[in-house]
Amino acid sequence: MENKFKYPIYIISKGRFQNPITANEFEKAGIDYLIAVEPQEQEQYIKALGKNRVLVLPFSNLGLGSFPARNFCWEHSKLNGYKYHWLFDDNIRGFDKWINGKRQKIENVNSALIFVEKLTDNKQIDISGFEYDAFVRTIPNKPFKFNCHVYSAMLIKNQLPYRWRLKYNEDVDLCLQVLHNGGSTASCLYYMTNKTSTTSKMKGGNQTELYKGNATEKKILKAKMLEAVWPQYAKTVIRFNRPHHLIDWKQFKNKS
Repeated sequence: MENKFKYPIYIISKGRFQNPITANEFEKAGIDYLIAVEPQEQEQYIKALGKNRVLVLPFSNLGLGSFPARNFCWEHSKLNGYKYHWLFDDNIRGFDKWINGKRQKIENVNSALIFVEKLTDNKQIDISGFEYDAFVRTIPNKPFKFNCHVYSAMLIKNQLPYRWRLKYNEDVDLCLQVLHNGGSTASCLYYMTNKTSTTSKMKGGNQTELYKGNATEKKILKAKMLEAVWPQYAKTVIRFNRPHHLIDWKQFKNKS
């Protein structure tokens, strides 16, 4: 019998009870998880996924983005005695794997989770996770890259002294907190996530509450906030035909 992944899985979600993409993928794969939701949407998520799946947050409509919910999941995991916890965005459409030289969607999500957990445990990585499939266009030479940005599907060490704190680009900020202080991150290239782009106008989540349908002023604010916090690493440029932050992650390559 195949081993099971070790660490608890949390999904943060708001306004997407009619289409909880990540949760649906986990249900199909038989993966246990909790989905963290605000009190006013508790019943809708219970109806969609079942009471045993829903973790109700002790706050609502703070207007701060997702970081309070992310920190709540972190503390919930610590209180339950875990060394790490998984944290997923709610718009992951599935997992891919390199098979016979091609990226193919897999049903065995458990194998992907175990693969990342083993590397993380063996090397005591602070934050690990999966690369977006759109960013891995050729067969990788190695299964992981190190000391880089980790996105949206993250395995986080609970004893870290840092926390989620920014309204925008919160994942970039958390990774920079770790790397700036000599910690380590790893992103898996062998298994990948297929995520709905943040530029897609998907109802709910940060799209509804923060990004306002990808308004240009919100894109500028996102990039400038990161630059204000990390001026030594981040600058605001035009990328992908829109204002975007730019960070040279290679500067952390030899730091560990």
